[in-house]
Amino acid sequence: MIDTKKRFKVQGKIKECLPGTKFKVEINIQEQTAEVLCHLSGKMRMHYIRLQIGDMVDVEISPYDLTRGIIVYRL
Repeated sequence: MIDTKKRFKVQGKIKECLPGTKFKVEINIQEQTAEVLCHLSGKMRMHYIRLQIGDMVDVEISPYDLTRGIIVYRL
């Protein structure tokens, strides 16, 4: 399990909804756009937080795999 202190948080916009509560999120880092495959955090599943295309979200990304992340908050 990865320690949460090593993850960094960025804001992004949901571009596509995939099966299994996974989403493609577009993020901007240093004026460059990247697409990250994300899944919902446990707290968001527990409280039935729904997400749609176009929602702004906070994503935590591990420095070990920059193509995957966890959606932790909907803005």
